Amino acid sequence: MINLNNIQIRETNTNDFKDIITVEKQAFGYDKEAQLVADLLADKTAEPMLSLLAFYQDEAIGHILFTRAYFDNQETQPMMHTLAPLAVKPEYQRQGIGGMLIQAGIEALRKKSSNLVFVLGHKEYYPKYGFLPNATRLGYPAPYPIAEEYSDYWMVQAISPKGFEIGKGKIRCCDELNKPEHWRNDESDR
Repeated sequence: MINLNNIQIRETNTNDFKDIITVEKQAFGYDKEAQLVADLLADKTAEPMLSLLAFYQDEAIGHILFTRAYFDNQETQPMMHTLAPLAVKPEYQRQGIGGMLIQAGIEALRKKSSNLVFVLGHKEYYPKYGFLPNATRLGYPAPYPIAEEYSDYWMVQAISPKGFEIGKGKIRCCDELNKPEHWRNDESDR
């Protein structure tokens, strides 16, 4: 168990690309998520995005990415984000680093005037950090239909004083994340 006081979290820059990809590959054990992150970092429709790395003794051990989200087919586009993905190297998992990244990210997004954050992920994990299950029921359908048995995996969190008052509607992610292969019903483990 590491001492969380020894974890440093900071916003990434272009020099961090290799560290980001290494964290993603090791955390997931395959290249798909790393390729998605590379594509998201290059996606202009994902801006303004927020990319954070967690370090322990100068080693990059965790990464989180928040990209721009939109209301589909609406004129008004308040600032909203999607969290995807969250990655922590296997030897550092289950020690609170993912939670630190989520909290640091939400705090930074508040300062950037974002209103809502969406995530498609573990229904037992993300509610610990303020996410409300079944965002569709709350008026925010996902970009693609989610089967009823996975509806609680699509979540939302209001992070500004306006929060849920900014409007409701179907969510559209940035171009790279809005592809159907990222929204398959058989993969609730995100």
